[in-house]
Amino acid sequence: MSIALLERQSPSTTAPLSQNGVQPLQPGDRLTRAEFERRYAAHPEIAKAELIEGIVYMPSPVRHTLHGTPQLLLAGWAAVYLASTPGVDGGDNSTLRLDLENEPQPDVLLRLSPKLGGRSFVAQDGYLEGVPELIVEISASTASYDMNQKRHVYARNGVPEYIVYLSYDRRVVWYVLGDEGYTELPAGEDGILRSSIFSGLWLDPQALLNNDMARVLAVLQEGLASPEHQTFVERLAQSA
Repeated sequence: MSIALLERQSPSTTAPLSQNGVQPLQPGDRLTRAEFERRYAAHPEIAKAELIEGIVYMPSPVRHTLHGTPQLLLAGWAAVYLASTPGVDGGDNSTLRLDLENEPQPDVLLRLSPKLGGRSFVAQDGYLEGVPELIVEISASTASYDMNQKRHVYARNGVPEYIVYLSYDRRVVWYVLGDEGYTELPAGEDGILRSSIFSGLWLDPQALLNNDMARVLAVLQEGLASPEHQTFVERLAQSA
């Protein structure tokens, strides 16, 4: 089924029944994933909705400084890494069929193909299913459930790394999955965060918070030039 989740216009204050009589999504609805997709597909006027633990969430309109700009910077950061690392795929606002009660729409993600050991795949209808290796969320109005419900869902499903950009707190949290759930990845003595899954994926969180994309990319280029990244690329090539 095509569920047409991308590139929508802003929602109206009241979503009418469609011509085929399908009820629109409402925040707090408790639905199966199939019913969520059915209602979402029938109402293209709904800009964005997510199913988390069987409950419908509909985020507020996106503010430029709190969400739009950091999402652009993080998407650009991830895209540069992807371009320099054959075998890595990514997405921006890609709907993710995570399990039967959870269908989030992460702001940014990076993943390995199944041929290279990844646990996510693109379904026949073009939507992503399974568990990507890295998920990024920009959290302003959505901070409460990004840091609670979503964090627990991602951990339970085995997402290895989860980055949350907390707009109001002016903080970047990078979680790494361990035996007892997520723990915060510590920065190095130089203040740089380094992925444990994607070798060479380095991030200067303070530069990101300052919207200093030149510094963000300079640090990433240092990671891409590191011996660890070269070894990672060679390993991916051998597995392809």
